[in-house]
Amino acid sequence: MGIFNKLFGKKEQKESLNEGLQKTRQGFFEKIAKAVVGRTTVDEQVLDDLENALVSADVGIDTTVKIIDNIEKRVARDKYVNTSELNAILKSEIENILVSTSQDKTYEDYELPEGHHPHVILVVGVNGAGKTTTIGKLAHNFTLAGKSVVLGAADTFRAAAIDQLCIWGERTNTPVVKHQMGSDPSAVAFDAVQSGLARNADVVIIDTAGRLHNKIHLMDELNKVKRSVNKAMPGAPHEVLLILDGSTGQNALEQAKHFTKATDVTAMAITKLDGTAKGGVVLAIADQFKIAVKFIGVGEKATDLLVFNKQDFVDSLFGDGQLK
Repeated sequence: MGIFNKLFGKKEQKESLNEGLQKTRQGFFEKIAKAVVGRTTVDEQVLDDLENALVSADVGIDTTVKIIDNIEKRVARDKYVNTSELNAILKSEIENILVSTSQDKTYEDYELPEGHHPHVILVVGVNGAGKTTTIGKLAHNFTLAGKSVVLGAADTFRAAAIDQLCIWGERTNTPVVKHQMGSDPSAVAFDAVQSGLARNADVVIIDTAGRLHNKIHLMDELNKVKRSVNKAMPGAPHEVLLILDGSTGQNALEQAKHFTKATDVTAMAITKLDGTAKGGVVLAIADQFKIAVKFIGVGEKATDLLVFNKQDFVDSLFGDGQLK
């Protein structure tokens, strides 16, 4: 068991996850309960109501249709399926969606992959998604796990972003590489990696501007930053982490579409799931992009940024919900 789990055990992490998904879980199962009340078999009306419940949780049309189609096939194959079995069938279908997503054990207990040093993470996403805050929480949790961290303030278009990252640096006793506002983001990214190498740091996390996903030239600049990082350390960045605000639902999907087209996103972090009943967007993102969700934010505390575990997520989603 790593240092992180010694300080914040599995029980505490699951409690945090359960609390963070409470709104999604309650809204989801209330709608499903209404769909099956007074019914003994899974008929067309039940499936229609279940479809509405999934869509309202922002599971997304495409993913919802896939789930409903699979349940219909199950009902047709088994000839008779009662509503008491629907909970188990639905859970199985959701598990299948998450299992189909490429998911390794990277960052489990906030451990880092081997084969390179430092591990360089380039963080992208629009303003307001919780990007800089997520970076600060990552720095906090990596530090708790005994890792040395260097932060790069390459969002040079907003003084507030630089200041915010510096505050997190002070909180976590983490050095922050920064230039003046308006300076070249690529130069900051280059210097951050160089600093990480010089300090023999374990991980370098680089913030980037909250680029509007419909501004092509800004996306081009993001790729320029990526090339600069690779120049400082061949093979870097080792992760391009896209931060998405889970409370925005389908808008998060649109952002993911644009960012994945513009650059090689390798992982996603979905934030603010505690403030929304739309936690089903995690399923939609995992299903549509086949890119691993590696972190989820379920609260304000730094330790509420959890390494995503698909089994824990499904168990939490269904844990307090029982179809009657």
